[in-house]
Amino acid sequence: MCRIAGINCDLNNSSYSLLEVINAMTDKMERGGPDDRGIYIDEVNSVALGNRRLSVIDLSENGHQPMHDDTGNIHITYNGEVYNFKEIRNDLINRGSEFISQSDTEVVLKAYREWGPQSFSRLNGMYSYAIYDRNMGSIYLVRDRCGIKPLYYSYINKNLVFASEIKSFYEIDSNWERSEDWKIYFLLFGHIPEPFTILKNVFMLPRGSYMRFNLHDRTYRITNYESTEYDEKIYDIDEAVVGVRDNVTAAVKNQLISDAPLGVFLSGGIDSSLISLISSRYLGEELRTISIIFDEMEYSEEKYQAMIVDIIKSNHFSCRVSEKNFIDNIDNIFSSMDQPTTDGINSYFTSKCAHETGLKVVLSGLGGDELFGGYPSFEKLSKIWKFRKFKDRLASIFNMFDIGYNQHLNKISFLSIPNPLSFYLLLRGLFSISSVAKILDINRSLVLDAIEKLYISPYYPGHAGEFASIIESNLYMKNQLLRDTDFMSMWQSLEVRVPFLDNKILNYINSIDNKIRFINSDPKHLLKCAFSDLLPHNIANRKKAGFTFPFQKWMKNNIDLILEMCAINQNKYAGLLVDRFRNGNLHWSRFWALVVQNKFI
Repeated sequence: MCRIAGINCDLNNSSYSLLEVINAMTDKMERGGPDDRGIYIDEVNSVALGNRRLSVIDLSENGHQPMHDDTGNIHITYNGEVYNFKEIRNDLINRGSEFISQSDTEVVLKAYREWGPQSFSRLNGMYSYAIYDRNMGSIYLVRDRCGIKPLYYSYINKNLVFASEIKSFYEIDSNWERSEDWKIYFLLFGHIPEPFTILKNVFMLPRGSYMRFNLHDRTYRITNYESTEYDEKIYDIDEAVVGVRDNVTAAVKNQLISDAPLGVFLSGGIDSSLISLISSRYLGEELRTISIIFDEMEYSEEKYQAMIVDIIKSNHFSCRVSEKNFIDNIDNIFSSMDQPTTDGINSYFTSKCAHETGLKVVLSGLGGDELFGGYPSFEKLSKIWKFRKFKDRLASIFNMFDIGYNQHLNKISFLSIPNPLSFYLLLRGLFSISSVAKILDINRSLVLDAIEKLYISPYYPGHAGEFASIIESNLYMKNQLLRDTDFMSMWQSLEVRVPFLDNKILNYINSIDNKIRFINSDPKHLLKCAFSDLLPHNIANRKKAGFTFPFQKWMKNNIDLILEMCAINQNKYAGLLVDRFRNGNLHWSRFWALVVQNKFI
């Protein structure tokens, strides 16, 4: 796992050299790659590649990056893990390739040399990387199928810049202009949805895609390589149960490979408990598990965590996070945010705990809710699904009235948006369209214009569960959970793996008939059936609670201190929202959004 950066720029009019710029860009991401650093420069073609390494596979110098092949014409800077690299490596050896390291980086490099861009779809893992092929006069940027690892790029005046973090772009221009819509998106979603970022003309490379940048005419093209090889539809629940069990077990086993200390995040929910139970089969009592506990017992998952630890006898670490810890770490939390987000504080503390206990790699249950229908949104969407043909009429009725500060009723106006975003924002939107306009002192039409730029395919499948899975995976998980997990964990020099997003699991799950995949009366029914002999009854049948912190209490108790640390530029409406939070009439996430937005202005 690493942080990467690169440029192909004309610096003739600049006082900085390629070496100085790429060094600055990579050093800005040092915390995500503290073990090694490397630079490659091709002055003739004005190409520079940089890498900060977090050593996980092959800790020797043989894993140093950027890495090149034996001809010296193909170079790679790579961030991620490919879990089927040994299988690909053996195939390449049979085809005549020779290897000097045990790293997956060298496998990715030589797979490209053997198969070119067709190699990208062969990889099963989480990754983003750049390949510079001097013979072809091309730079390839590649991102994994689910978008687990980030890769940002900018193309201005035929100059290409890319990096794993937005922070690095400020090393190109410390006054890089901000996106005109970022505050609108942030207040609507609680994050900035892909492909947009906080910076103007800086975009996220789409998941499951690669960019080919042509050095001869300095143009680029983005191509989707995602493989969607779904098996024939599965209608038998017994067959589906066996397939889910086999594929989930195999994914967890494959992701336990590491030459660095490894553990599992254990929250006490179904997904993390299941990963811990499967991992213990292969690691035994050597397995390390990490949990967060609180003084506030109503938020404590300690009872459920203890159930799993008692079964697997893991080397367990419980980290207590208090109100004081939260306040003491606010500045560092903001420093770790690569882009504004209302979420991610929990990821900050779990990653901090894992790092402090000596871990470099942890497995997470992220993705289980999206695939198997674990969120309350699945049941909520199924109830309103039958009214989707009338959503425009419902929205127009509510738009006739001023609902005031009632965010829940105001959110009905989202139904007027003519694409699937309407349902997502109805379920997870932070502030309503009218509220965003009032907070920013702008016309409501500007908010609507910004939303129109977020093209979402107007695809409505025949089943509400499938639709909920699609929007939760492609909006909430991709834009918030995965991104927050990445920059919060890498800030702590930690790699987080997500077995539920394994390619084989995704292909298999999407081949299961929706009627047996989603049963709203029993969330995660299929997953629980698949592991009924492993999961304790009290965990399998507990009500979905989510991994939450006592933020409502902590923020309210410290509201004046927070406002002093992160003074909100309040207009009348924002000031009234702050007062509502002070009086206990506003959710902490909306108050925190006002704080975070101001911090990034």
